[in-house]
Amino acid sequence: MYLVSVLGNTLIISAMISDSHLHTPMYFFLSNLSFVDICFTSTTIPKMLVNIQTHSKVITYEGCITQMYFFILFGVLENFLLSVMAYDRYVAICHPLHYTVIMNPQLCVLLVLVSWVMIVSLFYCTMLGVYFSSAATHNSHSSATASVMYTVVTPMLNPFIY
Repeated sequence: MYLVSVLGNTLIISAMISDSHLHTPMYFFLSNLSFVDICFTSTTIPKMLVNIQTHSKVITYEGCITQMYFFILFGVLENFLLSVMAYDRYVAICHPLHYTVIMNPQLCVLLVLVSWVMIVSLFYCTMLGVYFSSAATHNSHSSATASVMYTVVTPMLNPFIY
């Protein structure tokens, strides 16, 4: 199933790159989503396959933290890309005559870059700030502020994303 997932998503990316008729915003976002799906499944499946083969369920603390980081990173990135794809469809349906002007290649690249910058800056920077600041100092006000950022602000944005 892992190989089918990787090969299927690779085929989508390859088809989009090789066929000039598919160089549209919808397929650009779809190919980015396929790349994220490959990365998302590659964070857990290889370790699981090794565990099945060796009959071992051991993972180091560092390995677990790294796996969780990338699992959440690509999961949230997928949500942002789905939001961008929803916006693309909204423009295509509600403003069909202005679609090519609104969804120009520069905007598409910008939307994908913003999606990538948003799992890192909004969620992880505030979360890391909480843990690093708690190790260095015990300033409860700054820890509470950063905690609110990743426990309240991020979930608050979900209704806008959906």
